[in-house]
Amino acid sequence: MLYQFSRAMYRALADVIVDSPGPCATDRSNHVRVLHACEETVERMATDRWYFAKPTRSLIRDLRPYFPLSEQAHMNAVVEQYLALVDSSIEEQFETGYDFAGNRLECRAMTRKGTPCQRLPHPRNGYCPSHQHIADAEGVDPALAERPLSEQLAVAA
Repeated sequence: MLYQFSRAMYRALADVIVDSPGPCATDRSNHVRVLHACEETVERMATDRWYFAKPTRSLIRDLRPYFPLSEQAHMNAVVEQYLALVDSSIEEQFETGYDFAGNRLECRAMTRKGTPCQRLPHPRNGYCPSHQHIADAEGVDPALAERPLSEQLAVAA
């Protein structure tokens, strides 16, 4: 489902990608590299969101070599716009209590017995109300946790 965002982001950037310099050791063109970078970032945002602190910055860094200097600002704006849409889509999906594969969301913490906590997590930090102290210990400001993830990332950057 999220590939629609990565493909749309690629299509918005495709016209300004620098062409490959010629035959090289791999058959992957710059267009394929950009598409794969977009898809990998979106997939990681959906599956590993708690441990992917700055997806926008990471993707921009990965894409920078494939665009001329005159198009860097355009590329940054497109990436920021589409990843904000991805983030809002993920937020909406997680509020249903299920991930994109249809699995029930569970708290990221472990119980005292060493088993995964089964409670429904808060969409902002992945911990249930009983384990919010772990989020606080990780340095997540409680006031910041109430903001949308896109604002949290902007503050952290």
